[in-house]
Amino acid sequence: MATLTGKTAIVTGGSRGYGTGIAGALKDNGAVVWITGRDEKALRSTGEKLGVHYMKADVARNDDWDALVEKVMEETGTIDILVNNAGGGVKIAPLDEQEDEEIEESIAINLTGAIAGCRRVVPVMKKQESGTIVNISSVCAKEAWPGWSIYSAAKAGLVQFSQCLYTELREYGVRVTSLIPSWGATKFLYAAHLQGFDPETAAAAIQPGELGDLVVTICTLPPHLNIEELTLWPLVQKVEPL
Repeated sequence: MATLTGKTAIVTGGSRGYGTGIAGALKDNGAVVWITGRDEKALRSTGEKLGVHYMKADVARNDDWDALVEKVMEETGTIDILVNNAGGGVKIAPLDEQEDEEIEESIAINLTGAIAGCRRVVPVMKKQESGTIVNISSVCAKEAWPGWSIYSAAKAGLVQFSQCLYTELREYGVRVTSLIPSWGATKFLYAAHLQGFDPETAAAAIQPGELGDLVVTICTLPPHLNIEELTLWPLVQKVEPL
């Protein structure tokens, strides 16, 4: 397998869960990795543990994106990989039980934050005529469950955005992939104030490092190939109809 030596990567939501697994896998394969997040203490701990750069940044804040891209470009002069992993359930509940502010936060974290990041990174990748963007969506973009309407709408929007962005960037040698995982051994459910998995189920769910390895596979494809969309299910999860 090709390595990522000499490549620079940004991973949002990198202080925990899938983000940690993705950042670790990219680092292990030679990339210079920058992780971002809103929890500075957790970010510093993960950054030091993995041996990666870290910078506090909120994907929902455009000025944070500006500062991040400026800093990475000053340090490395390139951005080769952007993984828009930051996301969150915010509040999983029927629509009429959600406040406007909660809805806006969910859309910002799960959709418009990724769009803002791409808008700032795309000029760099177009100029260097190379790059890979991986947008982490969710199977909620394809399936329907009560209480998940806002989160699902945002993640479905991210998939469609990714497809359209690919059509814009293909001629510049820049690739865009929607990676669509389901149940993961992360703290997503707890953060959304939902019941978490029992230990047996958690062990059979998607592990952060496993998703990280998949991101590495996407980023090390021959440069003339692109995976438009990839859905990952753990066998322990039963969904009917699929």
